Amino acid sequence: MKSIFDTVSFDCSKNVTKSYSTSFSAAVKMLAPKIRQDIYNIYGFVRFADEIVDTFHEYNKEELFALFEKDLENALNNKISLNPILNSFQHTVHNYSIPKEMIDAFMNSMKLDLHKTVYKTSEEYNEYIYGSADVVGLMCLKVFVNGDDTKFKELEHSAMRLGSAFQKVNFLRDLKADFEDLNRTYFPNTDLSKLDEHSKNEIIKEIEADFQAGFEGILKLPIEAKFGVYTAYVYYKKLLSKLKKTPSLEIKNTRIRVSDYQKFGLLAKCYVNYRLNLI
Repeated sequence: MKSIFDTVSFDCSKNVTKSYSTSFSAAVKMLAPKIRQDIYNIYGFVRFADEIVDTFHEYNKEELFALFEKDLENALNNKISLNPILNSFQHTVHNYSIPKEMIDAFMNSMKLDLHKTVYKTSEEYNEYIYGSADVVGLMCLKVFVNGDDTKFKELEHSAMRLGSAFQKVNFLRDLKADFEDLNRTYFPNTDLSKLDEHSKNEIIKEIEADFQAGFEGILKLPIEAKFGVYTAYVYYKKLLSKLKKTPSLEIKNTRIRVSDYQKFGLLAKCYVNYRLNLI
């Protein structure tokens, strides 16, 4: 019975989420039970694609990615895959009619990470952000609105801006690993080897504008999704606040984190705000 295999596949996607990101996993738990699994399914897919291009340095990453891409195409066409992560993902794609162009945009951005190390123009940067982050937000939004195309269109822009904010925060806090270990420079017109306070503050202003636009969309989300997305928003806002207070030289030499104690406090704050209808 395929239902047993599907259950095993769903468990794999959930375990990938819990293993790779305790913070995101905690936010997913704040979503309504009926949509949690689909967000696990999306996360598992994007995480494995990202893992190939960022981590498997001792292997032929181009070959691995090509195999993953081929397996993805087969999973989408056949509505089944022996790769449990792709089997879970195709289930969500078909259930919520996630457009193929969103998936293609994501895969194209991941493919860039195999060879592209510098983003010299805003156009290149924005195209990468769209594929690596914005469309992931849009995939999740497809789940959140449950087929309501009018609601999707209303929230599309804010979902993209929130995805951009999350990704740019990740870029800034992972600056050391990206620049030194992977030799990548995502921010255009910024010399990361000489990152100064002015350049850092310009990046932070850009992220703050994305967060503001994203928050306006959170307020309009369906009740099933609002608390979970707000929790993720508050967590990333806290990260940005810490980055803002951290000297630029220190950002280049360390990875900023939110402690477990702080995470618990943020979660409690989110819950109070939510229960008091402050969001």
